[in-house]
Amino acid sequence: MKTSLVTTKGQVTIPASVRNQLGIHQGDRVGFVYENGKVIILPVIKDIEAAFGLVSASQSASLDDIEQAIQSRGGKL
Repeated sequence: MKTSLVTTKGQVTIPASVRNQLGIHQGDRVGFVYENGKVIILPVIKDIEAAFGLVSASQSASLDDIEQAIQSRGGKL
């Protein structure tokens, strides 16, 4: 069992081996569940907004290009 010291502010350091097993990194959020006398630490699943900016496009389009593409489809999506 890995252990950690509780600070005066109630903070603990999650041991590196546990962080690695959970796949959590600096800045990630974790959740705590109290169940049957035990505390379970879970990584918080990031929502879609957290992924904003992670993917870049291979090409860009101007507003005119987008409008032309819409018109060429008869205004239907």
